[in-house]
Amino acid sequence: MKASRRNFHRSLGERRYRKLFVIATEGYLTEPQYFALFNEYQPIVHIKCLRDKSKNSPPQVLRRLRTQLKNENFMKSDEAWLVVDKDQWTDAQLGQLFEWSNQSSQHGFALSNPKFEYWLLLHFEEGNGIASSHDCSGRLQVHLPDYDKDINSRKFTRELIEAAVHRAEVRDNPPCPDWPKVTGTTVYKLVAKILSDN
Repeated sequence: MKASRRNFHRSLGERRYRKLFVIATEGYLTEPQYFALFNEYQPIVHIKCLRDKSKNSPPQVLRRLRTQLKNENFMKSDEAWLVVDKDQWTDAQLGQLFEWSNQSSQHGFALSNPKFEYWLLLHFEEGNGIASSHDCSGRLQVHLPDYDKDINSRKFTRELIEAAVHRAEVRDNPPCPDWPKVTGTTVYKLVAKILSDN
């Protein structure tokens, strides 16, 4: 009697080699450029940054991410993040993003107060004494004299990124329950997760 052959079928497309981070940003230029550099540094993660120059209010950023997630092959290990600035946005607008982030362990919300450039500043210094968006821009110019929303990713080494994570974490003590109401940033939480997946 001939032994029967067992058929083994592996579904294609069920496993992806790299963990996916889908990030919807308020900023059109700086944030996507910054997060794109992790596609080079981290061989086992893939960053997909969503941007739209004309639709950058917090609710619009959230809508953009929700729409994208319907079209993604989103797996259990993947994460979706919203990255916005405090700017002039109201607590009610930011609250929508925070509520969405609490709906799943795969969701995240990162905010920089006063703006994303504060996170960039922490790559170079402690970031003390920043009281306004203008202060933040002026101080960042000391470290990046040519900075004008367009970043040179070569200036952001792994060592500087890890230093920024540490500085932001020290400032966020005790950790804010939702988002920084004063000068600070929770972008470090997202970046720490990206760095840990290497």
